[in-house]
Amino acid sequence: MAVSGSKDFEPNVADYVEEAFERCGLELRTGYDVKTARRSLNFLFADWANRGLNRWTINQVTQTVAEDINEYPVGTLTLSVAASGSFTVGETITGGSSSATTSIITKPDSTSMTITVPSGTFTSGETITGSSSSATTTVSSAVSFEDVQSTIDILSAVIRRDSTDLAVNRVSRDVYLNIPNKTTTARPIQFYVDRQITPVVKLWPTPENSTDQFIYDRLIRIDDADTSVNTVEIPFRFYPCLAAGLAYYISLKKAPDRIQILKALYEEEFLRAAEEDRDKANISLVPSYSFVSAIS
Repeated sequence: MAVSGSKDFEPNVADYVEEAFERCGLELRTGYDVKTARRSLNFLFADWANRGLNRWTINQVTQTVAEDINEYPVGTLTLSVAASGSFTVGETITGGSSSATTSIITKPDSTSMTITVPSGTFTSGETITGSSSSATTTVSSAVSFEDVQSTIDILSAVIRRDSTDLAVNRVSRDVYLNIPNKTTTARPIQFYVDRQITPVVKLWPTPENSTDQFIYDRLIRIDDADTSVNTVEIPFRFYPCLAAGLAYYISLKKAPDRIQILKALYEEEFLRAAEEDRDKANISLVPSYSFVSAIS
């Protein structure tokens, strides 16, 4: 007998829904069955994020800092404008009709600029004015927050200066709050992640130039299960965990007699997946010289 020669099995949302219903001892009959199953699937993705999975959705961001700006969106906020050539990095811009304000981080091209999280909401068609350059232009479209709001957390970060990566340490809200002078300028050595709906990262000391790069690995959300023909953004090794988890979620609504067995199976599948989804680098433990000397 010959093997298939293919390795392309990739269930779509409809396949997972059918599998989950069958595990509940049910048949998929109505459009609402599909709708409620997709909703449960998206709640399951949120549960995975809370449990610390989604390592395949780690995304590295390189953010060039701006002098005297210490707060940056975790991701990219882009303001599309008619022209951006006359504006300067680091200046504040203000909307003529909305009075919204933000600071310019970088100018990627002539018709857009990356910005800090705005105070207020810019409206399409309004005029914006730069605080130091006095340059003006019009807003082409509203700012999309999707990229930043898809961030779950920052895992690690460095500051790159002159092609050398230098460590920066993450601090807590309390530690950042107790920094006496947050406007001190130098090379950043610490960062605090303010995990709001639109998360921001706060650097300390405040960047002293507009050339250093803040490079970080962030964990982002799995793509939503919007339609039945969508495939799911997970690797092959997580297929059993997803099927088991969806079956358990559906049993809570439609098959209460199977809740316990499906919950146990889901937790078992999740444990296997979680144990596999980790760094597997070697670790070496070396005692300090002073400790060895003290006991010899």
